[in-house]
Parts: sequence; structure tokens; C-alpha cells
Amino acid sequence: MSAHAPQRRRVRRSVAVGVPLAVAAAVVVAGTAIGAPTPAGPSTTAPEVTGAATLPDLPLAEFSNGLLPGTVADDRGVDLGGIGSDLYPAGREGEFWTVTDRGPNGQIKVDGGKRRTFPVPGFDPAIVRVKVSGDSVRVLDARPLTTAGGKPVTGLPNQRERDEAPYSYDASTPLAYDPNGLDTEGVVRAKDGSFWLVDEYGPSLVHVSARGRVLTRYVPEGLALKGADYPVVEALPGVLLHRKVNRGFEGLAQLPGGDLVLAVQSPLSLPDEDAGEASRTARLLRFSPRQQEVTAEYAYRFDPVDVVDPGEDDTSELKISSVVAIGRDTLLVQERTDKASRLHRVRLDRRADILGTRWDQASTSPALEALDDPAEQGVPVLGKRLVVDLGKVDGVPGKIEGVAVTGRSSLALINDNDFGMTDGSEAFDADGRLVDSGLETRVTFLDLGERL
Repeated sequence: MSAHAPQRRRVRRSVAVGVPLAVAAAVVVAGTAIGAPTPAGPSTTAPEVTGAATLPDLPLAEFSNGLLPGTVADDRGVDLGGIGSDLYPAGREGEFWTVTDRGPNGQIKVDGGKRRTFPVPGFDPAIVRVKVSGDSVRVLDARPLTTAGGKPVTGLPNQRERDEAPYSYDASTPLAYDPNGLDTEGVVRAKDGSFWLVDEYGPSLVHVSARGRVLTRYVPEGLALKGADYPVVEALPGVLLHRKVNRGFEGLAQLPGGDLVLAVQSPLSLPDEDAGEASRTARLLRFSPRQQEVTAEYAYRFDPVDVVDPGEDDTSELKISSVVAIGRDTLLVQERTDKASRLHRVRLDRRADILGTRWDQASTSPALEALDDPAEQGVPVLGKRLVVDLGKVDGVPGKIEGVAVTGRSSLALINDNDFGMTDGSEAFDADGRLVDSGLETRVTFLDLGERL
């Protein structure tokens, strides 16, 4: 395996201004709103679910070994799942690109601490094309993520101490770290047929070929990831090194001009973990594939957790899972817990750019994440307007992670079923076979009742 040492690129800091395979089966400054999203027309009907389809059971070993033979020796009874990390239109009605995350994983308490388990460590994340036919989601083809040398990327953590230590299904045996490993989330397809993905570990932005080969992985300055069998470029702000464990990049959108918007799932751990857990301020970044650099950074403010999910009082449960372009500089941004989510319309106003300012520095005190009300401290915060509260729409499942626009007033949603896994030692029986949660992967269609 050839290794590529991290490459460093100049990052602009301007202020303010495997082979495809068919597989059966508003801005606020100092408290004053500016550049807020333009309201849509008045709603004529309430949002409603117009259809839903379910992914049938497909053994994970059959799926994985069909793409890269020999990668999964024993799937422990796990079926294909986890493809609900994102949803992107594939150009034909009812067809979408999806992406798996790092594979089946859970947590088991051992000696008072939690261990991260990987029951199928040979699993290789994949980009999956699906078609909704009636009430069924059919897999059309899949593209396994591979290194420059054609080897599986895997979903295992990259770096000791920075990432969670990986263990076997029963948390008894340590597993090896993998610098090639990716915890993939958002997916979009570029005009040239290549794909862009985001990853939780780095966090990173990953460019892959049409067949799934990693072309470049863009990571934060100072990450010093060594031993990867593909080019690694330190082109993202170093402040992202303070991402919460397992809460790196989750959302990815492609604007009409080709720029990408990356969403950090949760507030950064600045100045420390406790501050990050209590914060309601997350970050969005704008990346230019042409310039290969971040060109803007924005502060995004969550609603209070009990507004997003009535009855929930833990602010750390707030996450951004999906961002979707609906205009040249306009997005749908999803705020969620595992039980509820809301979609907001947000415009990326250049006056809200904090790239290169003091708020883009980890050494700033107090940190952006530690501010009770950033706008009162003169921090520009993106304005937003609620489009739909999915928790109030009958028929929408929990843990929605992928959103796609299918029409002027319609969306498709997909949930992450976590491969049917649950946490705890009871996730597998005495023979080491999965005790499936029964949660299925579903694509749900939604009529908003108003134009986006």
C-alpha cells in the first residue's frame, strides 16, 4: 500500500466580504435581522405524506461481497441498511443516490466506560442508487468506496485518541485503526459524474470518481493524517479539529453554480466539551471545488431543543443532518433529534461570512460556541424561516437524515435505520447473531402544501 503524506494548501481567509454493480432486491447582526430569507407564498394545505416505500431485507455479506469479493466473511445476520445517510435525485423519477455510513456499529458499557463496536469490520461504505417502485425501494446499483490502490476504504476510525477506539461486536477485542476509513454521510453528484461526500471522522470533504475511487480527501489544517492510500489535502479551517466525537460533517448541498455547502452536525467543543454540549451554535462552510478551498463560513443557530422536540431537554441532542440547495444561495437546513426534525429556509448572505475573523479561531475567548446569544456580541448569524415541522406530520418516521427536493412543493425523505442495530450487549444473541430492532429503511414522500 502506498502512502500519501498530508499535503497543505493555501486556504483563503477573506473577511466578510469499484465498478457499478446491479444488486437484486436570515442573517442577524447585533440583534438586527438582515438578509433574511424571502417568505414563500401562503400555505394552501397542510403538509401531508403522499407515499412511502421500504427497503427489503438483503444480507449485508451478499451486498458487500457482490461489490468487493471477500470483504465480509460474516455479517452476523445484519441486512443492508444505513443507506439513509442522505438522498440525492438521480435524474429519473423515483430514483435517488444514497450513501451508507460507516456500517453497523454500536456501544457497549465495559468497566463503566462505553466501547464503540464494529460487528462487521470488513464492511466498505458505498454509494447506492435506488428506485422507488410502489411500496418497495429497489437497489439498482452500488459503487463501493475504494482507495487509490483499489482496496476497500472501510468504515473504521482513523486515529488513536482522536477517534473512538474500535472493538469487536461484543466489545471484547480491540480492532485496528484504519487511516483510509470513512464515516460517510452527505452525498451529491457533480456534472462530470463524480461524487462529493462528507465524513464525520476528519471531519472531511471527500471527492470520489464515478466508480467510487477516492480522488482527494480534504481535511482540517493540522489533522496530520498519515498512511492513507489516497491524496489527503489540509484545506479546511483548523478550528474544525475541535469537532465533537462522532459529530463531524453530516450535511452536504450542491449549489446551482457548483459550490458545496458543508454542515457540521453539532457545535464544536470550544472551549471544551461541556461548552459544546450546551451550545446551540453550529457552523456551515462553503467550499469551491474549482478553487479547492473554503470560501465562506457561517454561524447557524439551532432553535431550543424543546421547540424542535417537545419533551426533550438535552441540548446536545440537537443535530444538523441534511442541507439541500433550493436556490443559488438558499438552502433547506434540517434541525433534528432522533425523534423529531424541522426544516428551515436559510439564505447564505455574504455579510454573515465569519471566515478569517476571530470567530474562526480556536483560541478566541469566549468562543463562538460559548456565547449565550452570539448576535448580542455582534456575531452575524444566519437568519431562517420554518418551512415544515416534520414531527407534526403523520407518517414521517424518526431519524430522518436525507432530504431531496422532488418538485416545487414536494420532498422525499429517508431515515437511517442503523442497520437494525441497537446499543448494549443485548444487540446480539448468544451465537453472535443480530437481534434486529425491526426498524426498516423507508423513503417517504411529502407534499408541503406550499411552494419552496
